[in-house]
Amino acid sequence: MTRGQVHVYTGDGKGKTTAAFGLAVRALCAGKNVYIGQFVKSMAYNETKIARLFDGTDSAWGRVRIERFGRGCFIGQQPEAVDAELAREGLRRCAEALSGGEYGVVVLDEVSIALDCGLLSVGEVLEALAARAPQTEAVLTGRYAPQELIAAADLVTEMREVKHYYAQGVLSRDGIDR
Repeated sequence: MTRGQVHVYTGDGKGKTTAAFGLAVRALCAGKNVYIGQFVKSMAYNETKIARLFDGTDSAWGRVRIERFGRGCFIGQQPEAVDAELAREGLRRCAEALSGGEYGVVVLDEVSIALDCGLLSVGEVLEALAARAPQTEAVLTGRYAPQELIAAADLVTEMREVKHYYAQGVLSRDGIDR
């Protein structure tokens, strides 16, 4: 058995969640169970439909569980107490998934946003990572990953925006951006 690694996907560029879901699909196709906890988000984006495909009915594949812990975007506003409660519940559920040994991969999607907004503390997240089962791979996504999280990670990828079609007025497109 090999030790699970900690991945951090951060930066201002597009593709952090996409990369995490890609790794999740790879793990599922290899027969590993995957847990995905999505912080801040409340909407089920198209990628969450993988739960229909990897539901445990095909014994050759792993099973995925996806849960969302947020009320949606509050950019330009201050988060409310309910946002912090949802984030804390999300971290509690992710910590269970990390430590339980049932999942080969646990994704904490947009956890860096929850940290940046003060919904969680870095210490709480690092404590959950430290208590993970030895074989469990952890993937943390979101802009603004704090230095302490980067230091604790085994792999850090920074998505850097060089050019984005949003600047030309192209909105989110179904199946591409959401």
